Amino acid sequence: MARLVQFDRLGGPEVLTLREVEVGAPGPGEVRLRVEAIGLNRAEIMYREGGYFHQPVFPSTLGYEAAGVVEAVGEGVTGLAEGDPVAVVPSFLQTEYGTYGDHVLLPASAVVPRPANVDPVTAAAVWMAYVTAYGPLAESGRVRPGDHVLITAASSSVGLAAIQIARHIGAIPIATTRGAGKRQRLLDAGAAHVIVTDEEDLPARIKEITGGEGVRLAFDPVAGPGVETLARGIAPGGFLVVYGALDPRPTPLPNAGSYPALNSSTYTLFEITSDPERLRRAVAFVNAGLASGAFAPVVDRTFALEDIAEAHRYMAANGQVGKIVVTVEPQAPQA
Repeated sequence: MARLVQFDRLGGPEVLTLREVEVGAPGPGEVRLRVEAIGLNRAEIMYREGGYFHQPVFPSTLGYEAAGVVEAVGEGVTGLAEGDPVAVVPSFLQTEYGTYGDHVLLPASAVVPRPANVDPVTAAAVWMAYVTAYGPLAESGRVRPGDHVLITAASSSVGLAAIQIARHIGAIPIATTRGAGKRQRLLDAGAAHVIVTDEEDLPARIKEITGGEGVRLAFDPVAGPGVETLARGIAPGGFLVVYGALDPRPTPLPNAGSYPALNSSTYTLFEITSDPERLRRAVAFVNAGLASGAFAPVVDRTFALEDIAEAHRYMAANGQVGKIVVTVEPQAPQA
């Protein structure tokens, strides 16, 4: 038997239950993973509460990221073998697979080799954040050396990854945070400038920092009416990329004539992870950054698997800077 986190109804962290279940052998195209660490994401809170883009089927597990060791491979799986240290890239629906457990089945297409110098906690903190930031900042070609990039909610794991990627390609990251308490930590993380939105006029500060030009790209997980404020800080011909929906209110399309001409779009990392060739490029890019030291995931705090509900409460409180990771002491599955 294995231990999996499941829930039977929508609700708060208290609905999460750690259960012993039968995992079984991997099917065609699957692997069974002995999990060593799990990366938590806000998408999992939204899924647990019923606010995500797909709804759970009960009893439901959850989770997009993990690191561990391959225990078994199913029919047709190539490039992976028992004993390989690996990490999990989010490329599946939580209605089909999940990573919250000590032994889990996953599609082989979502499992990538873990470099020997990357420990499980670090590996579990990588892929959601860095692939999410990679698409708009690195692969799209929209951001060039010397460009200013606005990164909102920058203390999140994605925000911190975006700061590092922007630096890596020679761009100038401008981070936002609501309160001044995170300003220095964002500067220490590599932000060239930090704007405290509860205290400063965002468009005015952007124009001051950029010499009146505005940013080349604004990278935003919040959405909602606030995108109109962001639009006033984007340079003519620049880009507004919305990759989340932390604000559940409707998100307006910036009105033509009210702002400099700009391009606005939504984005999710599934645009990368569902395309084998784009995923191959992303994995190569991120692994190269990890190997060189240019990319260093920030882990705010770790929890034990048994404390998964407390880990979700901590994430919901929005106090962290970086990734929350759950560490796992696995039990051997029964035959």
